[in-house]
Amino acid sequence: MKNNFNKSKVLTGCTTSLVLLSTMMTSQDVLAHGYLDVPPSRALLCQKGDNKNCGGAQYEPQSTGETFKGFPNGVGGAPLQGPVDGKIASGGHALFSALDAQSATRWHLTEIKDRNIDFQWRYTAVHPATKHEYFITHDGWNPNEALKRASFDSTPFCTVEGANQVPVGGAKHNCVIPDSKSGHHVILAVWTVGDTDNAFYDPADVNILAEAALPGGWQPVGSITPATPLLMGDKVKARAFSASGESTEYSVEIRIDNAEVGKPENWSFKLAEAINNAHSVIRAGIRDNDGNITPVEGTNRLYAQKESGVTRYEVQLDMQEDAGASMEISSLQPEYVLDKGRVSMVFAAQTNRRMNLEATLFDEKNKQVGVVSKTVAEGSTNLNLDVRSAPGAHTLTLVGTTEDGRTTRQDTQAVTLTGEGAGIEYDFVFPEGISDYTAGTKVLQPKTDEVFECKPFPASGYCKQYGPTSNGFEPGVGASWQSAWDKL
Repeated sequence: MKNNFNKSKVLTGCTTSLVLLSTMMTSQDVLAHGYLDVPPSRALLCQKGDNKNCGGAQYEPQSTGETFKGFPNGVGGAPLQGPVDGKIASGGHALFSALDAQSATRWHLTEIKDRNIDFQWRYTAVHPATKHEYFITHDGWNPNEALKRASFDSTPFCTVEGANQVPVGGAKHNCVIPDSKSGHHVILAVWTVGDTDNAFYDPADVNILAEAALPGGWQPVGSITPATPLLMGDKVKARAFSASGESTEYSVEIRIDNAEVGKPENWSFKLAEAINNAHSVIRAGIRDNDGNITPVEGTNRLYAQKESGVTRYEVQLDMQEDAGASMEISSLQPEYVLDKGRVSMVFAAQTNRRMNLEATLFDEKNKQVGVVSKTVAEGSTNLNLDVRSAPGAHTLTLVGTTEDGRTTRQDTQAVTLTGEGAGIEYDFVFPEGISDYTAGTKVLQPKTDEVFECKPFPASGYCKQYGPTSNGFEPGVGASWQSAWDKL
């Protein structure tokens, strides 16, 4: 059964912006997939407003730079596949051509203060990854010329194999920027997709302020940054990697044998000490004015000699489940009464650990009709769930995860909603499920308590346009909402 809302149907006229419609129809030809989030790509900074005059890129940073894979040399012997020189940032798509402009002052520069860098991607429609590669402009490049293959070093300074697997929860890649690179550069992040002929080319404009290699040949290759308390029996491992994969001979693991060592600053010190005891060509710690590298209780930097072949380290936590952690729903009434389709459900959660809780109510068709999240301390905590639904059987699911993320508990209970439903059916409470909005989708606008229906194609494309820079189509609220919605 769909949700209902008691309003009479009102037909509202609308005007159509030919310019906006043209932009929307053009963008439908480009599939939205993902972008470099850290450091922010050129297109993402367009959306954030740091870059100006970006054309369509400011609305779709996830769609830019998609074209044939094979940069810089081609695939299977075919020459010069990939983006066309001069159109690398746009991928050759006219909607994003503004990204191809290039000068020493055209784009906002992100400061890079650590050569050991974690690149992070955000995906909106994920695909299997063959690999991720990171190219950088060559020493002495001309920032006032259009970007082309010759602008970049011919080989990537970092490659992360994807094994044709779908990245889960985004992707994070630890890489090291070469010592020779300083000042203004462009990093070209390339995500090669496994199930299409394409790749995504995402440039990031950076100002590299990081120090070069230390005296004595030591290269920065990572850090031990402690944040999570560990329990007895947990393990923590510093995994070493070279250009060809993991270097197990330089990987070091320790086991937490008491609660004191499990404190973040202490296990960081113990791991750094173990690394220094195990290898002479790897060092962990903080360097002093004389260049000595000594472990500290806190964050320790990792350094390697070139002969080791180590280019980066990853710190991996192997945490055991907290078997004693518990959580349950308490004080839940068997029945709650709706008033015009709405009710505030108050109940309690009982926990014996500090936890991040999420309570979700589903109707009889397993549609989400209410959700609330809260971080709670040990003990009993009241939760208030704002519900919009229709009378009938419902299911309340409470999921709790301990603050360190090692343990999850779940409790599910049935509850009945009675009373008065609403009159007009709706599919979502805006902006929930926005990626699924199509022509005919009905949404409840909680800001006005009105129901709106998404217009037929092609205007239906506006219904998904919502965010910091595109909320003009928000139903009933945005300045151009009538281009996308009819009020019911």
